[in-house]
Amino acid sequence: MTAAPAHPAPDAPAHPSADPGREPGTALRRELRAVHALVHRDLLRLAAQRTHTALMLLQPVLYLFVLGGGLAALIPHSSLGVGYQTYLFPGVLMMTVQAPAVVVGIRLITDRQSGYLRELLMAPVSRSTLLLGSCAGGTIVSTVQGAVLLGLGGTVGLPYDPLLLALLLAGMILASFTITALSLMLAVCLSRPETFHMLLGLVMVPLLFLSGGFFPLENLPGPARALAAVNPLAYGVDLLRRCIALWVPDRATTAGIEWYDWQPPLLLEGAVLLTTGVLALLWAAHRFSRPE
Repeated sequence: MTAAPAHPAPDAPAHPSADPGREPGTALRRELRAVHALVHRDLLRLAAQRTHTALMLLQPVLYLFVLGGGLAALIPHSSLGVGYQTYLFPGVLMMTVQAPAVVVGIRLITDRQSGYLRELLMAPVSRSTLLLGSCAGGTIVSTVQGAVLLGLGGTVGLPYDPLLLALLLAGMILASFTITALSLMLAVCLSRPETFHMLLGLVMVPLLFLSGGFFPLENLPGPARALAAVNPLAYGVDLLRRCIALWVPDRATTAGIEWYDWQPPLLLEGAVLLTTGVLALLWAAHRFSRPE
């Protein structure tokens, strides 16, 4: 008598040795969850540190109303095409987003010193994902703080037009991403926060004054204007100012970024800013991926 051939159970897996955790979709979800966790951590820190956030917002507000209000009486309206406070507003927005963006680099160094970064590196995700999560969190936090100052636009004569506000918000997101990426690029090369702070003192103030946020770039000497043409903050300020000029009746007549006496289009300036941020983040990820 011949025995009937054994048939595999219908619910038996075709490849019992396959590891579901190694499927591309599962790995991608794990990387995305890591980015989400880092962004959520930054948002929780923003909500918990209300006093610190308020103090960070106080400085640009003082610049806008104290410095801007005082100089508005001295600088004629005709020299800028708009009132000085309106002219100053893009620079104030840039000050607002650059401060929390720079803090991301400082936090990376302090996390490395405290050992918290070592614990993060034990997670089953790539190092580049951790850096991307830090950049995304810093970009969102910077944009949120900039959006708070954006609510003061009506006090300096800007209309609360939804399209204008959307354009300014998009410009702040782009500038926040680029500054955060540059901050991380610098932080992965340094091991001490004191060195980072010293470099910020040497670099950040000149970049702000060469951004065109406080006075027209056309009033600078030739070498300074050449430096402004490679200043990412200048591109961010110029983007915001040119968006405002589309809605303000008396458009500013001052020139912004120029390449050999030619002003690049608005979209090209945005592309330059985005490319700068992407290249900085890629280089930082490459540097950060090296084992310590």
